[in-house]
Amino acid sequence: MEQISLSWLITLVALFLFLPLILLSTRNKANTSNNFPPGKTGWPIIGESLEFLNTGRRGVPEKFIHDRMQKFSSHIFRTSLLGEPAAVLCGPTGNKFLYSNENKLVQAWWPSSVYKIFPSTGQSSSSEEAIKMRKMLLSFFKPEALQRYVETMDTIAKQHLKNEWENRKEVMVFPLSKGYTFALACKLFMSIDDPIQLARFADPFAILASGVIAIPINLPGTSFNKAIKASELIRKDLHKIIKQRKIELAEKRASPMQDVLSHMLSTSDENGTFMSEMDIADKILGLLIGGHDTASAAITFVMKFLAELPHIYNDVHKEQMEILKSKGSRELLKWEDIQKMKYSWNVACEVMRLAPPLQGGFREALADFTYNGFSIPKGWKI
Repeated sequence: MEQISLSWLITLVALFLFLPLILLSTRNKANTSNNFPPGKTGWPIIGESLEFLNTGRRGVPEKFIHDRMQKFSSHIFRTSLLGEPAAVLCGPTGNKFLYSNENKLVQAWWPSSVYKIFPSTGQSSSSEEAIKMRKMLLSFFKPEALQRYVETMDTIAKQHLKNEWENRKEVMVFPLSKGYTFALACKLFMSIDDPIQLARFADPFAILASGVIAIPINLPGTSFNKAIKASELIRKDLHKIIKQRKIELAEKRASPMQDVLSHMLSTSDENGTFMSEMDIADKILGLLIGGHDTASAAITFVMKFLAELPHIYNDVHKEQMEILKSKGSRELLKWEDIQKMKYSWNVACEVMRLAPPLQGGFREALADFTYNGFSIPKGWKI
Protein backbone atom coordinates (compact mmCIF):
# COMPACT_ATOMS: atom_id res chain seq x y z
CA MET A 1 0.00 0.00 0.00
CA GLU A 2 2.81 2.36 0.93
CA GLN A 3 4.56 1.49 -2.34
CA ILE A 4 1.41 2.30 -4.32
CA SER A 5 1.05 5.63 -2.51
CA LEU A 6 4.71 6.39 -3.15
CA SER A 7 4.29 5.53 -6.84
CA TRP A 8 1.31 7.87 -7.11
CA LEU A 9 3.27 10.61 -5.37
CA ILE A 10 6.22 10.23 -7.76
CA THR A 11 3.83 10.22 -10.72
CA LEU A 12 2.12 13.41 -9.56
CA VAL A 13 5.43 15.17 -8.93
CA ALA A 14 6.72 14.12 -12.35
CA LEU A 15 3.49 15.31 -13.96
CA PHE A 16 3.63 18.74 -12.34
CA LEU A 17 7.29 19.10 -13.31
CA PHE A 18 6.67 17.98 -16.88
CA LEU A 19 3.35 19.74 -17.47
CA PRO A 20 4.83 23.25 -17.89
CA LEU A 21 7.25 21.89 -20.50
CA ILE A 22 4.37 20.28 -22.39
CA LEU A 23 2.36 23.50 -22.28
CA LEU A 24 5.35 25.52 -23.40
CA SER A 25 6.06 23.15 -26.28
CA THR A 26 2.47 23.08 -27.53
CA ARG A 27 2.17 26.85 -27.24
CA ASN A 28 5.36 27.41 -29.23
CA LYS A 29 4.15 24.99 -31.91
CA ALA A 30 0.82 26.81 -32.08
CA ASN A 31 2.60 30.12 -32.42
CA THR A 32 4.72 28.92 -35.33
CA SER A 33 1.57 27.87 -37.21
CA ASN A 34 0.40 31.49 -37.24
CA ASN A 35 2.13 34.40 -38.93
CA PHE A 36 3.34 35.83 -35.63
CA PRO A 37 6.66 37.68 -35.38
CA PRO A 38 9.75 35.52 -34.76
CA GLY A 39 10.79 35.07 -31.15
CA LYS A 40 10.19 32.97 -28.07
CA THR A 41 7.76 33.26 -25.18
CA GLY A 42 9.85 31.73 -22.42
CA TRP A 43 8.30 29.98 -19.43
CA PRO A 44 4.53 29.78 -18.84
CA ILE A 45 3.18 32.84 -16.96
CA ILE A 46 6.65 34.22 -16.23
CA GLY A 47 7.67 34.36 -19.88
CA GLU A 48 10.90 36.33 -20.29
CA SER A 49 10.01 38.82 -17.55
CA LEU A 50 12.91 37.95 -15.26
CA GLU A 51 15.51 38.57 -17.95
CA PHE A 52 13.76 41.77 -19.03
CA LEU A 53 13.69 43.16 -15.48
CA ASN A 54 17.18 41.96 -14.59
CA THR A 55 18.83 43.72 -17.54
CA GLY A 56 17.18 46.93 -16.34
CA ARG A 57 18.41 46.45 -12.78
CA ARG A 58 21.95 45.79 -14.06
CA GLY A 59 21.88 49.08 -15.97
CA VAL A 60 21.86 47.49 -19.45
CA PRO A 61 18.15 47.43 -20.42
CA GLU A 62 19.07 47.63 -24.10
CA LYS A 63 20.73 44.18 -23.91
CA PHE A 64 17.35 42.42 -23.76
CA ILE A 65 16.29 44.18 -26.98
CA HIS A 66 19.61 43.99 -28.85
CA ASP A 67 20.08 40.26 -28.18
CA ARG A 68 16.68 39.45 -29.68
CA MET A 69 17.08 41.85 -32.59
CA GLN A 70 20.26 39.98 -33.55
CA LYS A 71 18.70 36.56 -33.05
CA PHE A 72 15.24 37.07 -34.57
CA SER A 73 14.70 40.36 -36.43
CA SER A 74 15.94 43.94 -36.36
CA HIS A 75 12.37 45.16 -37.01
CA ILE A 76 10.08 43.16 -34.73
CA PHE A 77 10.17 40.14 -32.41
CA ARG A 78 7.80 38.24 -30.14
CA THR A 79 8.18 37.68 -26.40
CA SER A 80 6.14 37.34 -23.20
CA LEU A 81 6.42 39.95 -20.44
CA LEU A 82 4.61 40.27 -17.11
CA GLY A 83 2.24 37.45 -17.99
CA GLU A 84 1.25 38.87 -21.39
CA PRO A 85 2.15 37.99 -25.00
CA ALA A 86 4.04 40.92 -26.49
CA ALA A 87 5.54 42.16 -29.75
CA VAL A 88 8.50 44.54 -29.62
CA LEU A 89 8.64 47.03 -32.52
CA CYS A 90 12.23 48.17 -33.00
CA GLY A 91 13.89 51.35 -34.18
CA PRO A 92 12.53 54.74 -35.32
CA THR A 93 10.11 53.09 -37.76
CA GLY A 94 8.51 51.08 -34.97
CA ASN A 95 8.20 54.14 -32.73
CA LYS A 96 6.69 56.19 -35.56
CA PHE A 97 4.13 53.47 -36.25
CA LEU A 98 3.08 53.29 -32.59
CA TYR A 99 2.79 57.05 -32.04
CA SER A 100 0.95 57.64 -35.32
CA ASN A 101 -1.59 54.95 -34.41
CA GLU A 102 -2.13 55.96 -30.77
CA ASN A 103 -5.80 55.32 -29.81
CA LYS A 104 -6.39 53.91 -33.32
CA LEU A 105 -4.61 50.56 -33.38
CA VAL A 106 -2.93 50.78 -29.96
CA GLN A 107 -3.52 52.43 -26.60
CA ALA A 108 -1.50 52.93 -23.42
CA TRP A 109 -1.41 49.88 -21.17
CA TRP A 110 -0.17 49.16 -17.66
CA PRO A 111 0.55 45.72 -16.16
CA SER A 112 -2.01 44.20 -13.81
CA SER A 113 0.42 44.84 -10.94
CA VAL A 114 -0.20 48.59 -11.33
CA TYR A 115 -3.98 48.22 -11.03
CA LYS A 116 -3.64 46.03 -7.94
CA ILE A 117 -1.31 48.49 -6.23
CA PHE A 118 -3.37 51.52 -7.33
CA PRO A 119 -7.01 50.33 -7.08
CA SER A 120 -8.62 53.57 -8.28
CA THR A 121 -6.85 53.37 -11.65
CA GLY A 122 -8.89 50.30 -12.55
CA GLN A 123 -12.03 52.43 -12.81
CA SER A 124 -11.03 53.73 -16.26
CA SER A 125 -8.68 52.84 -19.10
CA SER A 126 -5.02 53.85 -19.20
CA SER A 127 -5.74 56.35 -21.98
CA GLU A 128 -8.61 57.94 -20.06
CA GLU A 129 -6.42 58.20 -16.96
CA ALA A 130 -3.63 59.86 -18.94
CA ILE A 131 -6.00 62.40 -20.52
CA LYS A 132 -7.64 63.16 -17.16
CA MET A 133 -4.29 63.70 -15.43
CA ARG A 134 -2.96 65.82 -18.29
CA LYS A 135 -5.95 68.16 -18.04
CA MET A 136 -5.81 68.24 -14.26
CA LEU A 137 -2.11 69.05 -14.01
CA LEU A 138 -1.61 71.18 -17.12
CA SER A 139 -1.44 74.38 -15.08
CA PHE A 140 1.33 72.89 -12.91
CA PHE A 141 3.67 71.45 -15.52
CA LYS A 142 3.54 73.85 -18.44
CA PRO A 143 6.74 75.93 -18.93
CA GLU A 144 5.24 79.11 -17.44
CA ALA A 145 4.33 77.25 -14.25
CA LEU A 146 7.73 75.57 -13.95
CA GLN A 147 9.33 79.01 -13.75
CA ARG A 148 7.78 79.42 -10.29
CA TYR A 149 9.56 76.35 -8.95
CA VAL A 150 13.16 77.16 -9.97
CA GLU A 151 14.06 78.86 -6.68
CA THR A 152 12.48 76.03 -4.65
CA MET A 153 14.43 73.43 -6.64
CA ASP A 154 17.66 75.39 -6.16
CA THR A 155 17.09 75.69 -2.41
CA ILE A 156 16.43 71.96 -1.97
CA ALA A 157 19.40 71.04 -4.18
CA LYS A 158 21.79 73.21 -2.15
CA GLN A 159 20.47 71.84 1.14
CA HIS A 160 20.75 68.26 -0.12
CA LEU A 161 24.33 68.72 -1.36
CA LYS A 162 25.35 70.30 1.94
CA ASN A 163 23.80 67.54 4.06
CA GLU A 164 24.57 64.48 1.93
CA TRP A 165 27.52 65.23 -0.38
CA GLU A 166 29.90 67.70 1.23
CA ASN A 167 33.00 66.42 3.07
CA ARG A 168 32.54 62.89 1.71
CA LYS A 169 35.50 61.10 0.14
CA GLU A 170 33.15 58.92 -1.87
CA VAL A 171 29.43 59.07 -2.68
CA MET A 172 26.97 56.65 -4.28
CA VAL A 173 25.25 58.88 -6.80
CA PHE A 174 22.10 56.88 -7.61
CA PRO A 175 20.72 56.41 -4.06
CA LEU A 176 21.60 60.00 -3.14
CA SER A 177 19.92 61.27 -6.31
CA LYS A 178 16.83 59.28 -5.37
CA GLY A 179 16.79 61.02 -1.99
CA TYR A 180 17.02 64.41 -3.67
CA THR A 181 14.30 63.82 -6.28
CA PHE A 182 12.00 62.29 -3.64
CA ALA A 183 12.42 65.29 -1.32
CA LEU A 184 11.85 67.65 -4.24
CA ALA A 185 8.71 65.81 -5.38
CA CYS A 186 7.25 65.79 -1.84
CA LYS A 187 7.82 69.54 -1.59
CA LEU A 188 6.34 70.41 -5.00
CA PHE A 189 3.43 67.95 -4.88
CA MET A 190 2.43 68.16 -1.20
CA SER A 191 4.49 70.99 0.41
CA ILE A 192 6.18 68.43 2.69
CA ASP A 193 9.71 69.29 3.76
CA ASP A 194 9.83 67.94 7.31
CA PRO A 195 12.87 65.58 7.47
CA ILE A 196 11.11 63.23 9.92
CA GLN A 197 8.07 62.90 7.68
CA LEU A 198 10.27 62.40 4.60
CA ALA A 199 12.27 59.70 6.39
CA ARG A 200 9.06 57.87 7.34
CA PHE A 201 8.00 57.82 3.69
CA ALA A 202 11.41 56.95 2.22
CA ASP A 203 11.80 53.23 3.02
CA PRO A 204 8.28 52.02 2.12
CA PHE A 205 8.36 54.22 -0.97
CA ALA A 206 11.61 52.62 -2.16
CA ILE A 207 10.00 49.18 -1.74
CA LEU A 208 6.94 50.33 -3.67
CA ALA A 209 8.94 51.85 -6.52
CA SER A 210 10.99 48.68 -6.99
CA GLY A 211 7.94 46.39 -7.05
CA VAL A 212 5.29 48.31 -8.97
CA ILE A 213 6.45 46.87 -12.31
CA ALA A 214 6.99 43.28 -11.25
CA ILE A 215 5.66 39.82 -12.00
CA PRO A 216 2.17 40.01 -10.39
CA ILE A 217 2.55 37.04 -8.05
CA ASN A 218 1.14 38.05 -4.66
CA LEU A 219 2.97 35.62 -2.39
CA PRO A 220 4.83 36.53 0.83
CA GLY A 221 8.36 37.63 0.10
CA THR A 222 7.85 38.58 -3.55
CA SER A 223 8.59 42.11 -4.75
CA PHE A 224 4.94 42.48 -5.74
CA ASN A 225 3.66 41.47 -2.29
CA LYS A 226 6.09 43.86 -0.60
CA ALA A 227 5.00 46.66 -2.94
CA ILE A 228 1.31 46.13 -2.07
CA LYS A 229 2.05 46.29 1.66
CA ALA A 230 4.23 49.38 1.21
CA SER A 231 1.52 51.14 -0.82
CA GLU A 232 -1.05 50.46 1.92
CA LEU A 233 1.30 51.91 4.52
CA ILE A 234 2.01 55.06 2.50
CA ARG A 235 -1.65 55.47 1.58
CA LYS A 236 -2.63 55.60 5.27
CA ASP A 237 -0.26 58.53 5.81
CA LEU A 238 -1.46 60.21 2.62
CA HIS A 239 -5.09 60.02 3.77
CA LYS A 240 -4.10 61.84 6.98
CA ILE A 241 -2.28 64.50 4.95
CA ILE A 242 -5.28 64.89 2.61
CA LYS A 243 -7.74 65.31 5.49
CA GLN A 244 -5.50 67.91 7.12
CA ARG A 245 -5.15 69.81 3.84
CA LYS A 246 -8.94 69.87 3.44
CA ILE A 247 -9.18 71.61 6.81
CA GLU A 248 -6.44 74.08 5.87
CA LEU A 249 -8.17 74.92 2.58
CA ALA A 250 -11.51 75.43 4.35
CA GLU A 251 -9.85 77.74 6.88
CA LYS A 252 -7.94 79.62 4.13
CA ARG A 253 -4.61 78.49 5.60
CA ALA A 254 -3.71 76.85 2.29
CA SER A 255 -4.07 78.05 -1.30
CA PRO A 256 -5.75 76.05 -4.11
CA MET A 257 -2.62 76.65 -6.22
CA GLN A 258 -0.16 75.96 -3.41
CA ASP A 259 0.79 72.54 -4.78
CA VAL A 260 -0.59 69.56 -6.69
CA LEU A 261 -2.47 68.22 -3.65
CA SER A 262 -4.37 71.47 -3.06
CA HIS A 263 -5.13 71.71 -6.78
CA MET A 264 -6.58 68.18 -6.85
CA LEU A 265 -8.76 68.89 -3.81
CA SER A 266 -10.03 72.18 -5.24
CA THR A 267 -10.63 71.23 -8.89
CA SER A 268 -13.63 69.36 -10.30
CA ASP A 269 -14.00 67.66 -13.67
CA GLU A 270 -16.30 68.80 -16.50
CA ASN A 271 -19.27 67.21 -14.65
CA GLY A 272 -18.55 69.09 -11.44
CA THR A 273 -17.32 65.95 -9.67
CA PHE A 274 -14.39 66.18 -7.27
CA MET A 275 -11.82 63.41 -6.89
CA SER A 276 -12.20 61.04 -3.94
CA GLU A 277 -9.52 60.83 -1.26
CA MET A 278 -8.57 57.36 -2.48
CA ASP A 279 -8.21 58.61 -6.04
CA ILE A 280 -6.09 61.57 -4.94
CA ALA A 281 -3.85 59.34 -2.82
CA ASP A 282 -3.28 57.00 -5.78
CA LYS A 283 -2.57 59.90 -8.14
CA ILE A 284 -0.06 61.46 -5.74
CA LEU A 285 1.62 58.08 -5.32
CA GLY A 286 1.76 57.64 -9.10
CA LEU A 287 3.30 61.08 -9.57
CA LEU A 288 5.93 60.39 -6.92
CA ILE A 289 6.89 57.12 -8.60
CA GLY A 290 6.80 58.62 -12.09
CA GLY A 291 9.31 61.30 -11.14
CA HIS A 292 11.42 59.23 -8.79
CA ASP A 293 13.51 56.64 -10.63
CA THR A 294 13.45 58.46 -13.98
CA ALA A 295 14.80 61.79 -12.69
CA SER A 296 17.37 60.18 -10.40
CA ALA A 297 18.52 57.86 -13.21
CA ALA A 298 18.98 60.84 -15.53
CA ILE A 299 21.02 62.69 -12.88
CA THR A 300 23.16 59.60 -12.29
CA PHE A 301 23.94 59.07 -15.96
CA VAL A 302 24.77 62.75 -16.44
CA MET A 303 27.34 62.49 -13.65
CA LYS A 304 28.67 59.20 -15.03
CA PHE A 305 29.32 60.64 -18.48
CA LEU A 306 30.79 63.87 -17.09
CA ALA A 307 33.23 61.81 -15.02
CA GLU A 308 34.20 59.76 -18.07
CA LEU A 309 34.52 62.74 -20.44
CA PRO A 310 36.59 65.46 -18.71
CA HIS A 311 36.54 67.79 -21.73
CA ILE A 312 32.72 67.82 -21.62
CA TYR A 313 32.82 68.32 -17.85
CA ASN A 314 35.15 71.32 -18.27
CA ASP A 315 32.79 73.01 -20.74
CA VAL A 316 29.76 72.40 -18.50
CA HIS A 317 31.69 73.71 -15.48
CA LYS A 318 32.77 76.82 -17.40
CA GLU A 319 29.16 77.63 -18.37
CA GLN A 320 27.94 77.13 -14.80
CA MET A 321 30.70 79.33 -13.35
CA GLU A 322 29.85 82.15 -15.78
CA ILE A 323 26.25 82.09 -14.55
CA LEU A 324 27.41 81.95 -10.92
CA LYS A 325 29.65 85.02 -11.37
CA SER A 326 26.70 87.04 -12.65
CA LYS A 327 24.73 86.48 -9.41
CA GLY A 328 25.01 87.58 -5.80
CA SER A 329 26.56 85.19 -3.27
CA ARG A 330 23.18 84.24 -1.73
CA GLU A 331 21.02 84.80 -4.79
CA LEU A 332 19.00 81.79 -5.95
CA LEU A 333 18.71 80.62 -9.54
CA LYS A 334 15.95 82.10 -11.67
CA TRP A 335 14.31 80.98 -14.90
CA GLU A 336 16.52 83.40 -16.86
CA ASP A 337 19.60 81.58 -15.52
CA ILE A 338 18.24 78.23 -16.66
CA GLN A 339 17.72 79.68 -20.14
CA LYS A 340 21.46 80.48 -20.30
CA MET A 341 22.45 76.84 -19.68
CA LYS A 342 22.36 75.93 -23.37
CA TYR A 343 25.46 73.73 -23.44
CA SER A 344 24.50 72.00 -20.16
CA TRP A 345 21.02 71.34 -21.56
CA ASN A 346 22.45 69.84 -24.76
CA VAL A 347 24.66 67.55 -22.66
CA ALA A 348 21.67 66.41 -20.57
CA CYS A 349 19.62 65.71 -23.71
CA GLU A 350 22.45 63.71 -25.28
CA VAL A 351 22.88 61.69 -22.08
CA MET A 352 19.16 60.83 -22.05
CA ARG A 353 19.41 59.81 -25.71
CA LEU A 354 22.34 57.49 -24.99
CA ALA A 355 20.98 56.19 -21.67
CA PRO A 356 17.18 56.66 -21.53
CA PRO A 357 15.96 56.81 -17.91
CA LEU A 358 12.95 54.66 -18.81
CA GLN A 359 13.27 51.02 -19.90
CA GLY A 360 10.22 51.41 -22.13
CA GLY A 361 6.48 51.93 -22.21
CA PHE A 362 3.70 49.49 -23.02
CA ARG A 363 0.85 49.67 -25.52
CA GLU A 364 -2.04 47.28 -26.13
CA ALA A 365 -3.35 46.30 -29.57
CA LEU A 366 -6.96 47.51 -29.97
CA ALA A 367 -7.51 45.36 -33.08
CA ASP A 368 -5.74 42.78 -35.20
CA PHE A 369 -3.19 44.45 -37.46
CA THR A 370 -0.16 43.64 -39.61
CA TYR A 371 3.29 45.15 -39.16
CA ASN A 372 6.31 44.35 -41.33
CA GLY A 373 4.42 41.37 -42.74
CA PHE A 374 3.61 39.82 -39.35
CA SER A 375 0.25 39.50 -37.59
CA ILE A 376 -0.32 41.24 -34.25
CA PRO A 377 -3.52 39.94 -32.59
CA LYS A 378 -5.88 42.16 -30.65
CA GLY A 379 -4.94 42.23 -26.96
CA TRP A 380 -1.23 41.68 -27.47
CA LYS A 381 1.04 44.09 -25.66
CA ILE A 382 3.43 46.21 -27.70
